[in-house]
Amino acid sequence: MEGLFEVMPGLGWREGLGLVIFGYIIFEQLSFFSKRKHLPGPSFVLPFVGSVIAMVVNPTGFWVNQAKDASKVGVSWNALLGKFVLFVRDSQLSQKIFANVRPDAFHLVGHPLGKKLFGDHNLIFMFGEEHKDLRRRLAPLFTLKALGVYVSIQEKTQKEHITKWLDRADKLKNNPIRIRLLCRDMNLETSQNVFVGPYLTPDMRERFNEDYKNFNVGLMSLPIYFPGFSFYKATKSVKNIQNSLARCAAASKARMATGAEPSCLMDFWMVETVRELGEAEAAGMPPPSHSSDFEIGCHIFDFLFAAQDASTSSLVWAITLTESHPHVLEKLREEQSLLRPNPLAPYTPESLRELKYTEMVVKEVLRYRPPATMVPHIASTDFALTDTYTIPKGTIVFPSLLESSFQGFTDPEVFDPERFSPERMEDQVYRKNWLLFGAGPHQCIGQRYAINQLILFTSLFTTFVDYKRARTPGCDDLLYTPTITPKDEGLVYISPRIVSEH
Repeated sequence: MEGLFEVMPGLGWREGLGLVIFGYIIFEQLSFFSKRKHLPGPSFVLPFVGSVIAMVVNPTGFWVNQAKDASKVGVSWNALLGKFVLFVRDSQLSQKIFANVRPDAFHLVGHPLGKKLFGDHNLIFMFGEEHKDLRRRLAPLFTLKALGVYVSIQEKTQKEHITKWLDRADKLKNNPIRIRLLCRDMNLETSQNVFVGPYLTPDMRERFNEDYKNFNVGLMSLPIYFPGFSFYKATKSVKNIQNSLARCAAASKARMATGAEPSCLMDFWMVETVRELGEAEAAGMPPPSHSSDFEIGCHIFDFLFAAQDASTSSLVWAITLTESHPHVLEKLREEQSLLRPNPLAPYTPESLRELKYTEMVVKEVLRYRPPATMVPHIASTDFALTDTYTIPKGTIVFPSLLESSFQGFTDPEVFDPERFSPERMEDQVYRKNWLLFGAGPHQCIGQRYAINQLILFTSLFTTFVDYKRARTPGCDDLLYTPTITPKDEGLVYISPRIVSEH
């Protein structure tokens, strides 16, 4: 080290190192200010770490400030862990990023250090022909036949959990319960049952649940990849989950090879995979892409991640928003009474589609409180976002779904399911602002499954449960967990609702 600074007479290595660090700090600041140009944002960011501490300590305040900075020009800047980042508030500019108007101009990253967290085999990080090929393979997983199998599993799991919640509330007497973690556990079990069905043994489920908790904690922690830190622990837990799901893939392949009927999403995937593997083997060709047990396990984890926290957020908001809008709740129950005279009759994809008003409520919940408020991308090349600003290559860009949801719509600050009625059709009129499932090549492939999950739960919960919010000051403020939920995590009183056949 001393030899490094021999060109600096009179300086020891410590002083020389200090000068190098100081020089880098100056370079970093000048680099950020060169990239930001005229965009609003902080006048100074901490060296090396940027604003990541502020984001982790108070994510709500951090992103609110970014939105305020972007209010005039639609975009603001900041820095996280030495990375130049942009927050995009304007929905038309967000559409440019989602739609990928220049091929492969942006890559979806899901998390600033997503590859370290999720691993290499992840649908989020794919693009081009590889991405198109995988989405083609996934299409059979969401046919009407497949959705019918899933709805039966979803209904059974949701009913079991709602019954447990009511039993728990009864034991607590007149005390309210926090619904978020209960919804989260229900969602996790629903996803496990739908995606991998019978292949997760009780022991595997127990370990899986623990690993998933570690993953959630690491997702919201400082991304320090070193033993003892939550982010490091999360990466190890993700690998455990992926290996468990790989074992499930192997078991599903073996079962589907016997000609058995599919009983979960993985089975529907393996039917086609088994056929392609057989054809490749017969022709002396290598196995098709995305057909190894571990790759499939990684992609199933993608589905779990996509379905888990987003749906949890929306279920909690569905409860709190219908409770605070009694006329909406009344109309929901009127529709159920009319279309489901026998409330115990099983649901099907077709019967869910008949619940038009319930679907309108679900869509408004998603618009009013989009669970994934931002979808980070990385610029793979310089990209002209506007006539006056070009995004530099390597920039992490955060298009805001939350901000887009409050642009263009009629009285966007009002919770109004009627905006999605056949007469108004605001989801079509303002399609470019309704970005809940993304847009372009990475638009969510499982959105019908997700909407079915929300319609089903809203129908079941409002039919069989009476509920009242335990209001506290600021209870509706946004809490990032990492998706948004009410600050009180849905503190409600619940009790059984007496329902009879009509």
